[in-house]
Amino acid sequence: MESLREIFRIGKGPSSSHTMGPQRAAIIFAERHPEAARFEVTLYGSLAATGEGHMTDKAIIDVLKQLAPVEIIWEPEVFLPYHPNGILFRAYNSSQDLLDEWTVYSVGGGALSEGKGKDDYFHKESVYDMHTLRDIQTWCEHHGRGYWEYVKQCEGEELWDYLREVWKTMQAAVERGLDSEGALPGPLNLARKAPNYFIKARGYKPSLQSRGMVYSYALAVSEENASGGTIVTAPTCGACGVVPAVLYHLSKGHEFSETKILHALATAGLFGNIVKHNASISGAEVGCQGEVGVACAMASAASCQLFGGSPSQIEYAAEMGLEHHLGMTCDPVCGLVQIPCIERNAFAACRALDAQLYASFSDGSHRVSFDRVVEVMKQTGHDIPSLYKETSAGGLAKQYPM
Repeated sequence: MESLREIFRIGKGPSSSHTMGPQRAAIIFAERHPEAARFEVTLYGSLAATGEGHMTDKAIIDVLKQLAPVEIIWEPEVFLPYHPNGILFRAYNSSQDLLDEWTVYSVGGGALSEGKGKDDYFHKESVYDMHTLRDIQTWCEHHGRGYWEYVKQCEGEELWDYLREVWKTMQAAVERGLDSEGALPGPLNLARKAPNYFIKARGYKPSLQSRGMVYSYALAVSEENASGGTIVTAPTCGACGVVPAVLYHLSKGHEFSETKILHALATAGLFGNIVKHNASISGAEVGCQGEVGVACAMASAASCQLFGGSPSQIEYAAEMGLEHHLGMTCDPVCGLVQIPCIERNAFAACRALDAQLYASFSDGSHRVSFDRVVEVMKQTGHDIPSLYKETSAGGLAKQYPM
C-alpha cells in the first residue's frame, strides 16, 4: 500500500479520476515532448462518456495547448482492457510523423497507471508491510496501539506535517463553501445549498441543529468541488465532502484538539488505503460504492476513534459505513459531479456518525469483517453494468428531463 499522500491529494475539482488524473498525465506527456507540433488525445470509456461534464478535455487542453494545437477524440463505446478510464496520447512533428504514443489510465483518486505492474512508470514500493485490516487490527491489539500509531510507524513523523496541510485545506473548503452563493457551473443551473442549510440549522433545537450543520459542511465542500475549487480527495473528488464534514463538525462541536483530528485523519486514510489496494476507489470501475461508500467508511472509523472506540469498534464502524453502500451506482446527471453526488456526500456524512454511534454501543464483535466487505464491494462493482459506472448512460442520468 502506498503513502496516505496518495489518498489525500490536494487539488482542484470536480473529479479526481476525470480531471486531476488526466491533467497530471498531460503534464507528464508535455514534459516528454516539448518539441511536438501537434497533439492528439483519445479518451476511452468513462472518460469519454462523461468527460465534458467533468472538464476532462479542458484539463488536458489547458496543459498541451501551451506547446502545440490539441485534438481530442472521444470513444465512449470503447473500453480498454485494464481500466475504464483509458487515455491515448500521441505527439506529432511538423511533418505529421508520429513521434510517440502513450497509453495511460486514470485509476481513481487522481492516481495514474500504465497497467504494467512493477514495470509501470507509476509503480511505487509499498509503504505498509500489512495490507489487510485483520492483520493490522491484530497488530494493534497485540501491541496495545491504535490504527494511527501503525500509520505513524510505517510513514514516519513527517506525515503529520502533510496531514496538517490536508486538515487546513479541508477546513478552508468548508468555510469557503459556507460563504459562497449562486449557481454551480454547468447546464443544470443547480443553486448552492450549503449557506442556507447552515443558517436554517442554527434555528433548530440542538438535537436537529447538529445534523443540519453536518449537512451544510458536506454540501459546502462538495459544492466547492463542483465549482472547480481546491479540495482534498478523501478518497476522491466526488466523495470529498464526507470526511471534512464529519471532522469539522466534531472539531467545532466537541472541541477535539488538532492532534486528535490528525490522528483521526491517519486512521481514515488507512481504511481508505486498504480499499484502494485490495479493491478500487474508482467510480468508473466499481460505482459510487467505491467513492461515497469508502468515504463513509473512512469517516466512520475516524469519528469512532475520536470517541474512544477500540480497534474492533473502529473496524465495525468502518465495516457498516461501507457495507450499507454496497451496490451504489455512479450515474451522474449530465456527467457533472452534482446530481446525485452532492446530496450523497451529505447523507454519507451523517451515516458515518450513525455508524460510529452504533459501533460504540457494541463491544465491537460482529459477523462480517471489513476485509470481507471490501472483497464483496470489488465483486459487486465488477458485476454492475458499465452504464451505471460513470458513463451517464443509465439510471438517474438517463431519466433526467433536460
